[in-house]
This record gives sequence, structure tokens and C-alpha cells, in this order.
Amino acid sequence: MSPFDQPAPVAEAARPVPLIDPFGRTVDYLRVSVTDRCDLRCVYCMSERQTFLPKAEVLSIEELDRLCSAFVALGTRKLRLTGGEPLMRRGFLQLVEALSRHLRSGALDELTLTTNGTRLAEFALDLARLGVRRLNVSVDSLDADTYRRVTRGGELSQVLAGIQAAQDAGLKVKINTVALKADNARELPRMIDWAHGQGLDLTLIETMPIGEVDEDRTDQYLPLSVVRQQLESFWTLTPLVDHTSGPARYVRIEETQGRLGFITPLTHNFCESCNRVRLTCTGTLYLCLGQEDCADLRAPLREHPGDDGPLREAIREALSRKPKGHDFRIERRGERPAVSRVMSTTGG
Repeated sequence: MSPFDQPAPVAEAARPVPLIDPFGRTVDYLRVSVTDRCDLRCVYCMSERQTFLPKAEVLSIEELDRLCSAFVALGTRKLRLTGGEPLMRRGFLQLVEALSRHLRSGALDELTLTTNGTRLAEFALDLARLGVRRLNVSVDSLDADTYRRVTRGGELSQVLAGIQAAQDAGLKVKINTVALKADNARELPRMIDWAHGQGLDLTLIETMPIGEVDEDRTDQYLPLSVVRQQLESFWTLTPLVDHTSGPARYVRIEETQGRLGFITPLTHNFCESCNRVRLTCTGTLYLCLGQEDCADLRAPLREHPGDDGPLREAIREALSRKPKGHDFRIERRGERPAVSRVMSTTGG
């Protein structure tokens, strides 16, 4: 039987005990990289001549559905599809359609994605039709030349059109912006003002020491504690208690009446409330973004095609090894990244 023909999961009350890590945290959020490929080459994410995985190593759409569904059966309430760039994955809408059955059954609270927005205009209506209600779009500059330089060739107008198409389709959009000292530091207030004027939330992210890239991250690292102090010199930032199952801490800017998030893996880590794990497109489960410890789920997936028992046991065993937190730092020029894999492999 194809995974796409399987019945919907049993009701929530009958589901197994949810996944609990060694530190008592309920892990109910799975981020899935459906492909390591991307049509952009952002300077903080990958090298300009990035080598991608052979297609033979990548899980099929049916296998990704089965893996995600195994997590849902173990209590996962939120799925985020990432990449690389997820909208580049052939059959992506087929995967979204298959996973949407868990939304209809009530087993899943949210199915969402993070995208660079280059193909969003093409996909927005179908995503909304299939039950996606919100998504994150990465935009690091509103200056076309800066955007093109940071992404190594991206066209800002294409992304802005995609954001508009998503809003027109009824999708709630949040902008993700990596703070880069040499590229967009002075532009951040303008970006925040623009986003709030469009009815968009915006989250600022510190650059993270993940993967070998062509540039030294010490040249680009901008502590968000510094950015926040600068913003508070001319705006009123009111802390919020909003919780979105993610690592951001939120404020409301009274002058714009918009919401601003801060993701600070270096200046103020968020590990104490971590409720997520990351699955790659090869079936490798990473228990922490900033650690190398992982588990191979492709083996039990393929060795037991008609039985999810061994797969679920492998997931539970992996979660028993989830670390307390990462140890990111960017201190010395030339220092190697905390983890060697690039962000597009893990699924940002």
C-alpha cells in the first residue's frame, strides 16, 4: 500500500506518549529539509560552488511522507518543510497534499514552510488550498543590488512579487532577516518599517557558525543585543509573551504597531525551551542544530517497508540522546564553524 493511501492517524487521545527528551522537554516540532538544493547561494549559508547530494541519496516523496507521518504518530504537532529551497523539490506539492491529511484529522496543528520566495508566486494559491496558513520568507535586504550580492544573483523583485501573491492567497507571511554587519546593518530599521507597513512580522537572526562558506563570519557577525539597543534609541519596544514553537523572542514596536522577533543563538541562546529536531532529505535526524549527533532513519524506513514499529523505535532512541543545547560561538577570525554541515543540508 502506498503511504498516500494509508488511513488518517488515530485520534489524538489514542496516540502514543509524546516524545520527551532527557531534560523533560516535549519534542513536538519537526523541521524537514526536503532538498539540499537551492537556486540562491547566500553568502552566510553556502559556498558559491556548493556541491549538492546525488539524487540517488535523497528520499522519495513517499518516503518523506512516511517519515513525517511516523513523527506525527509520536506526537509531533507542527511540521515545517525547508531546504535548501523546498519549492525547488520536484513533487513538493504532492508531499504537502499527502501531509495535509494530518491537518484534516486533527493530528497535526500546523504545516508550514520556510522559503526564499523566488518561486512563491507560482505556488502560493496551491499552498493555501492544501492547508498551509503561514510561511516564512527570507529577505536580507530591500536594496536590489545588496540583495543580489548577498544571494549571489537573486532578484529582489521576484521575491517581493511572491510575498504579495502569498498575502493575496490569504497566507500569513513572516520575514526572516539575517543581520549582517557589512551588508544590511544600517538598513535594518528601514526593513522593519517596510515589513510592518505591509502587515508582515519580521524576525532578525544572528549569523550562525554552520558549514564552510567562502567568507569569514567574524566579518559579518552582528550581535542582536547591539541592534536592539540601536532600535530602542528611536522606537519603543514592548516585550511580548508570544510563543510560536520557535526560538524567537518577540517585541511590539509601538510606533509601527508591528511585531519584531529576535533569534539570538550566540548572545542569548534559546536551548532551555527547545522543542524541535531536524530531518534531512537523506533521512538523517539531527537532534540539535549546533551539534553533530544524529540518527540514521533511512535504514529502518527501507528495511521494514510494511512496519513502522522499528522506525518509531529508532526515533524514540534518538530522542533519548538529544543534547541540552548548542555551543555556538564566533570569537576568532578564521575559526572553523561549530558544525561542518551546511545549513541547506540540515534545513534551517
